[in-house]
Amino acid sequence: MSSISTKIVDLHVHSNRSDGSYTPAQLVDYALEKGLSAFALTDHDTFAGLDEAKNAALGKDIEVIAGMEFSTEYQGKDIHILGLYLDYKSPIFVENVKRFVDSRDLRNEKMCQKLQETGMDISYEKLIDMFPGAIITRSHFGKYMLEKGIIRSINIAFEKYIGDNCPYFVPREKVTPIEAIELIHQAGGVAILAHPTLYHMSDTRLATLLELLSTNGLDGMETIYCTYTKGEERQMRKLADRYHLLHSGGSDFHGTTKPRLDLATGYGNLVIPEEILIKIKERLEK
Repeated sequence: MSSISTKIVDLHVHSNRSDGSYTPAQLVDYALEKGLSAFALTDHDTFAGLDEAKNAALGKDIEVIAGMEFSTEYQGKDIHILGLYLDYKSPIFVENVKRFVDSRDLRNEKMCQKLQETGMDISYEKLIDMFPGAIITRSHFGKYMLEKGIIRSINIAFEKYIGDNCPYFVPREKVTPIEAIELIHQAGGVAILAHPTLYHMSDTRLATLLELLSTNGLDGMETIYCTYTKGEERQMRKLADRYHLLHSGGSDFHGTTKPRLDLATGYGNLVIPEEILIKIKERLEK
């Protein structure tokens, strides 16, 4: 008689190579401390931390899954697609990710210019100096402003300066969710829709999105996530089953960037069983 594994995993984790606070190597040690058998490093639009994490895991009883969180746009909304088990060194993948990074860099430079016009002491070079090796996101803008005493909290940065509807925000060129799915598949990975409830769509609009993406190769969706209520988790599980999608789950851990949100357990009650990862691996083998 087969027994159900008691092992747990976390398939949505960030390092300081994007907007997290832990180094990739520190994440490996912390994941072991938290009792994880595997975790996916899914930094925003970058694979810069994957080699470090995988090297840190050598000889240790944990699997580091090569992942990435792609920022895409659908009908004016920011939609995130996770790629898991990516061949992140394949030439076509490297080239396309470089295109994403270049578009983000251009946006960041424009935002710095607009903020400079207010008299703020900020430049893209200063951001890079403060956060060496990181892909600069809006969270880094907020941390910079806080460190320099320009604002009293990072929330103010998003409310007054760099939020979507603020005067100094500059949107960047984004791929569509379908393009991200295609790129993930080209890199041999599985494509997962991240945290659907965070898009604040009506049930009808979310169903339309899932219908579109599932018919264009989406493999799964996050049915377990740190902010879901029990009712939302039930709803996400039903939607995944309706569209024949894999279940996935993650804490979206960022370290000190998101206080009280912990690796593996989220806000305290998150549990992502290893069986979810086993089914993802089975899909990959097919």
